[in-house]
Amino acid sequence: MSVLYADIIVDISAGNLDRVFQYKIPEPLKGTADIGTQVMIPFGRSDRMIRGFIVNITTQPDYDVSKIKDIAQVINSDLAMESQLIRLAWQIRKVYGGTMNQALKTVIPVKRQVKAKVSRYYCLTEDQEALEVYCHRLSGDKRYRARLELIRGMKDKDGLSREELLETFHVSASVIKGLVSDGILVETVTRQYRRPSGKLMDTGRAVTLNDAQAAIVRDIWEDQSHDVHLIHGITGSGKTEIYMELIARVLDEGKQAIVLIPEIALSLQTVSRFHSRFGDRVSVMNSRLSDGEKYDQYLRAKQGEVDIVVGPRSALFMPFERLGMIIIDEEHDGAYKSETTPRFHARDVAAWRAKMSGAKLILGSATPSVESYARARAGIYALHTLNVRAKAGSILPQVSVVDLREEFRQNNKKIFSRKLYAYMEEALKRGEQIILFLNRRGYAGFVSCRSCGHVFKCRHCDISLTAHRGGRLKCHYCGYEEPLPKVCPQCGSPYVAAFGMGTQKVEGMIAGEFPQARVLRLDRDSTSRKDSMDDILNRFRRHEADILVGTQMIVKGHDFPDVTVVGILAADLSMFSNDYMAAERTFQLLTQAAGRSGRDEKPGHVVIQTYNPDHYSIRCAAAQDYQEFYRQEMAYRKLLSYPPVVHMLVVLATGTNEHRVGEYITCLAGDTKDFCRQQGFEDMVIIGPADAAVPKGKDVYRKVFYVKNKKYPWMIAAREFMEKHLRASAYGRDVSLQFDMDPMSMY
Repeated sequence: MSVLYADIIVDISAGNLDRVFQYKIPEPLKGTADIGTQVMIPFGRSDRMIRGFIVNITTQPDYDVSKIKDIAQVINSDLAMESQLIRLAWQIRKVYGGTMNQALKTVIPVKRQVKAKVSRYYCLTEDQEALEVYCHRLSGDKRYRARLELIRGMKDKDGLSREELLETFHVSASVIKGLVSDGILVETVTRQYRRPSGKLMDTGRAVTLNDAQAAIVRDIWEDQSHDVHLIHGITGSGKTEIYMELIARVLDEGKQAIVLIPEIALSLQTVSRFHSRFGDRVSVMNSRLSDGEKYDQYLRAKQGEVDIVVGPRSALFMPFERLGMIIIDEEHDGAYKSETTPRFHARDVAAWRAKMSGAKLILGSATPSVESYARARAGIYALHTLNVRAKAGSILPQVSVVDLREEFRQNNKKIFSRKLYAYMEEALKRGEQIILFLNRRGYAGFVSCRSCGHVFKCRHCDISLTAHRGGRLKCHYCGYEEPLPKVCPQCGSPYVAAFGMGTQKVEGMIAGEFPQARVLRLDRDSTSRKDSMDDILNRFRRHEADILVGTQMIVKGHDFPDVTVVGILAADLSMFSNDYMAAERTFQLLTQAAGRSGRDEKPGHVVIQTYNPDHYSIRCAAAQDYQEFYRQEMAYRKLLSYPPVVHMLVVLATGTNEHRVGEYITCLAGDTKDFCRQQGFEDMVIIGPADAAVPKGKDVYRKVFYVKNKKYPWMIAAREFMEKHLRASAYGRDVSLQFDMDPMSMY
């Protein structure tokens, strides 16, 4: 038999080891060691055992065969990846940087094998002669009385589970084991998949598509010239019904579908809707699942036992061999951008995977990202529009913009404007529900001394601490906590106070203004326990609360028929962040928040409270006018050369030695300029270096510079130069580089 060799990427995320190492596949491992398999290999002179991933198998050795070591062990044959996912990992690394090992870990949503959960069933042997001989041999021996009683009791039963045997006959596990060993009890072992917890909701009867929805389904299905389709539909226009109809057609062809959602909070609602139509062929994948639940859902997908998977980014990498469609709901959402290396965007990676699979990619949003809409206008994506709500009698809510400066002049210093207060009061009297949106959790924004102005900051990060109930200050960046001091450490003044407001503070203010109202709060602090998010949303859906106050996780895709009032308490919080996408994010948040109101037949009201009522993101959100927003936002992007007008690469240098980080990034920026000039990369713009928006986080210093250009290949070439530059420099031990192509924030 021919000798097989495996090309392996080792499980060490260091740039100088980001290459293939070749190992021999020993005879006992042939058939189990396959492309994508995780293996244990002896590495280095000391032959220490480390993990690796097989990325290729060949019969041709690249080195002296006497020096090629054997693979020691296949550690997880169940999680072997498809060749397609390996190609996808390679593309992710090529575009977004990082190491191949990091890219491979990205496309494995399940990191380790978990012990299988099994059910054991027992019945008596059908060999009656052997059974009689066995009973005769044991009769009269007191040691085997329990065995004989179990055999007599089992004669009129078809079979019992292990638990039923133990409970019915009061025998020990050793008795069962002995009878199985002697061939008297026949054991059947069945794998029992762990199902993600959470009670599915009753989503009502199936929905019949209206003419506009049916036309979009037909256009997408028949379109042979576009692989990517963008559905721009106002909130409540029925995009999910379109998704389900398209998926039904995909399943009829024997293919599979992936549905991406931005928030885990949407999993239960979305899975319930899909389950009501497609049954148990629907699975879910997200970070809130236990290791066992993740592992079992991965295997169900790999073995073809599910056809649809729903979840956030990681669901994109489920091992479907017959993938026919990928759907990205709320495609504009920043949650689709990875926050760790490689910093990929799920929208682009989904397009790559869809092309590899011959599948269609469907993007949907009431507020499409500027990038996606620009591609649709350019004809790269097919554009489909829905301008009316799907449910009969449901119309867009009435939106009011309240100038908080005028409220202050009228001596209203409360958190609720007079208009919002009146709407809330009326809704509570009618037994309707209210959502209050504030894009900040905690009790207050920051704490400072009123005497000297000292702001209390995290000792590990250069950001202010947030006040929480119970007299605690917390860092929302690294999790550091400390008690609220009674005096200022700088000047000794006792006048230490919290400024701004958070969801906890709003919750307390509601109790003061509307003591009869039942209130729920939804933010990261209130949903730290598993299933707590689903519990809060279900309680609100069952009308166990009148008011839901929370951060942006409450404005994404939820459908609460009894909500008639939405209050956006501080629209400016996201508008003036240090981010070129601030206006876009503000428009999207306000529009999505407004869309939670009046989704049934009851009319809805939305109140946007702001200090900047004339800003175009506020005005366009109030008017639900995406076209005007896009026109003004693109004018701004063109003026200042921001994506999608150009590509932008963020180069982030980090390290614990501030001087070394600053010294290296200055050197790197200069050498990159020289490289681009030598390569003839015209109009390549490099801005910086400078401190990052959070210059110090978790005791790590952070400095950045930006690269801008219209040509994608040039940007990738510049990034590859920088990766090699660090490997060749003397700063490799002190400095790390991270790259973010077309970032979602300004760091």
